Amino acid sequence: MKGQTYLILAVLFAVIIAIFAVINVDPVEVNYLFGTGEAPLILIILFSVLMGVVITAASGVVRILRLQRELRAAKLELSALQQDEKNNQYPAKTDKTDGLNEDNGDKVK
Repeated sequence: MKGQTYLILAVLFAVIIAIFAVINVDPVEVNYLFGTGEAPLILIILFSVLMGVVITAASGVVRILRLQRELRAAKLELSALQQDEKNNQYPAKTDKTDGLNEDNGDKVK
């Protein structure tokens, strides 16, 4: 259900951007670092949105990779602790009181 909500919102956002871009088809002057140029505003809008998506996706991928690395380290640490616990485990002590309390002879519940 959560994935469907994100998909619907993404499609709605894409439609809004597309409508906005189609309305703005006038040529505009663009100042680059190395010069100027003229391009239709629709291309500038779509390129800007595309760059935003790429930057957001890249930061998401970096976060996912970092979390996967942390998860792998945590799993290795857990495995090492479990192995250490298994190696250091002593046989369980047996209670020979048959469930009786040593103080007054009452049954322990």
